[in-house]
Amino acid sequence: MSNRNAEATRARILRAAIAEFATVGLAGGRIDRIAAQAESNVRMIYAYFGNKSGLFDAAVRTAVEDMAAAVPPTPSALAEWAGRLFDYHRADPTALRVSLWAQLERPQIAAEPMEAYLAKTLTVSSETGGARRAIDLLVIVYAIAQAWIVTPRGLLSADGADPDDPVRVAQHRDAVVAAVAAITRPQGS
Repeated sequence: MSNRNAEATRARILRAAIAEFATVGLAGGRIDRIAAQAESNVRMIYAYFGNKSGLFDAAVRTAVEDMAAAVPPTPSALAEWAGRLFDYHRADPTALRVSLWAQLERPQIAAEPMEAYLAKTLTVSSETGGARRAIDLLVIVYAIAQAWIVTPRGLLSADGADPDDPVRVAQHRDAVVAAVAAITRPQGS
């Protein structure tokens, strides 16, 4: 098998694994379904990833790295970045879902990819006065940007409105941007 075919097969397996694990988690994920979706076979999954946990770990790492590349932090405009994160998760909540499954089922892997987290922290720390403040700020910004994705639909529609109505979504996004702008505004402004 050529190297290009091997890379393509590995990439298909990873895409299928990310989709599977984002939907049902590690415990619910089935290697045979992933192999079928990837148009591969179970043997290739074990050859590339060792076992189901290795595949899950690679899926989490890939999903988080892809999100980090798609929506890199902009330290001088964190409120706008939060809005872009909100948009990213609304359009495709896969990375968020697989990360949440990792927190529940394999918290040790949820710490990965450390390089992506460290890069974000270093990028933001230059604008915020240090790594500790940057970490706290990133946690808060992520929580705000992801809030409408992880909140139960019952709460989102408690007032009788459709949470997927474009006007409502725009209001949620505006709330995300305003909240992050408020917490990142310099003291005394």
